[in-house]
Amino acid sequence: MLQVALNGSRAAGDGGAVPLSPADLAESALAAVAAGAGEVLVHPRTPCGRESLSPRVVGPVLAELRGAGVRVPLVVPAGVAAEPDPAGRLERVRSWEVLPDRAVVPFAEPGAEPLARALLERGVAVDAVVPLGGGAGPEPPARFLAWSPSRYGRVRLVAELAEADPALVAWMRPPPPVPVVLYGRDGAAWPVLRLATRCGAGARIGVGEVLSLPDGRPARSNAELVAAARALWGGVATRTAGIR
Repeated sequence: MLQVALNGSRAAGDGGAVPLSPADLAESALAAVAAGAGEVLVHPRTPCGRESLSPRVVGPVLAELRGAGVRVPLVVPAGVAAEPDPAGRLERVRSWEVLPDRAVVPFAEPGAEPLARALLERGVAVDAVVPLGGGAGPEPPARFLAWSPSRYGRVRLVAELAEADPALVAWMRPPPPVPVVLYGRDGAAWPVLRLATRCGAGARIGVGEVLSLPDGRPARSNAELVAAARALWGGVATRTAGIR
């Protein structure tokens, strides 16, 4: 599984590869899916550029993508960047009228467990994000492992790695009873994608995570990043198969 992060926390000042309007997001999503993305992660924003969980912001963005013909799963984040108050996050997701397929719940933030339960109750699958390395302590992984949802089939573990160090994922042995996705940001993005390939995990790429291609050239679009990831993924898989 390769997920494309359409925009993340990026803004207009980060370059022309960052889609901003709902129409631009839809166009970018379609091109990324055509290049090989199997899911789309989008950060809904108000007209002034602020992330939001309001149904009046989330709904129109999801409707724009669906109306444009994006048929892969759509994912939105449900964290403090969009709503700082844990109770406010619960209220927002319970008021959604147009539902995403999945929602990102950071387990390093307060209120993660009740938020994840509320999403599952609404039929929205959960990507439980756990940061690893870079000063992140053991609490988020411990919180995730202690959490016991009744429907594990609707949950994924998404590990954000500060660097592509296999030791950072050693705590996942034996593997948890959920699918695993690995990703990194900026300088860690491409090394972590290679690690995900070797581990047999899903991965995430897109301008929301990195603005350059593996060779350091600036990426012109999400589709270009996805195509590069697919090529890199295939190359690593071929080399790994040759060692067996």
